[in-house]
Amino acid sequence: MRRLMLGVVSAAIVATTGCSAIGRQAFKQPVVQLRDVRVNGVGLTGGNLDVRLSVYNPNGYRLDATRMSYNVIVGDSVRFANGTMDTRFTVNGNDSNVVTIPVSFTYSGIGAAGRQLLNTGGVNYRVAGDVVIGTVVGNFTVPYSSTGRFNALGGTTRQ
Repeated sequence: MRRLMLGVVSAAIVATTGCSAIGRQAFKQPVVQLRDVRVNGVGLTGGNLDVRLSVYNPNGYRLDATRMSYNVIVGDSVRFANGTMDTRFTVNGNDSNVVTIPVSFTYSGIGAAGRQLLNTGGVNYRVAGDVVIGTVVGNFTVPYSSTGRFNALGGTTRQ
């Protein structure tokens, strides 16, 4: 009896491990792209932006994101804002969802990018980070990176 029970438990462990490995191989990475950046307000010391990201799920099952980190780089290498969003969101299978990340910034440290904005009317930016996604086959951390250009008069464009 003991030998039979040991055999059943061993078979269950092997089956579970095998299914998990197959599931991870079948998982398709979601696609995260910058949709746009909107200025909510500016003041004497800084302002607020909404960074909007489109998250596409190419899998046949829903994805539950539990955490998203972000870095906003302006100009060549000036760190403009960074942080983490712990608000949970869901993307259904073969569908997309727009996620808005509120970003606060200060003007200190962005001198070169500010001068470029004043001189040319625009500044290049990059939004990068990662998303922690829970699926039926496990948790995955998915990196993303998108670039664009903020124009003082015309808003943003993606590159």
